[in-house]
Amino acid sequence: MASKFFTSDQKQQIISAIKEAELNTSGEIRVHIENHCKKEVLDRASAVFASLKMYKTKLRNGVLFYLAIKDRTFAILGDGGINAVVPDDFWDNIKEMMQRKFKEGEFTAGLSSGIKMAGEQLKVHFPYKSDDINELDDDISFG
Repeated sequence: MASKFFTSDQKQQIISAIKEAELNTSGEIRVHIENHCKKEVLDRASAVFASLKMYKTKLRNGVLFYLAIKDRTFAILGDGGINAVVPDDFWDNIKEMMQRKFKEGEFTAGLSSGIKMAGEQLKVHFPYKSDDINELDDDISFG
């Protein structure tokens, strides 16, 4: 079951990585985990992105980390505001690092590191402003 894949401590580490990544940026990061991906992974991630209303950020700077654990697949999806300013291979670099960690069985470390890498890049293009509000929930969602 997706909600039991990570222990409570591991979930807290992932949420802490989200909070840490969002400290220096107006960007918003979410994690969604489910057992199976019944369609092409980017199509499913797009559907989850929409269902979580991640497109509703003021600067269109939401990032979704989507994992289908039993199918052993994942995707990173950034909103239009992000994809307009990051390098073409940006998500690929994060995904490759995460894949290496996942192959070593380090799912929490891989996901947390990917989240922090995304936060570093978001900080460059979407720096934190004093009037910034947390537009999206930091909790992990499950399908």
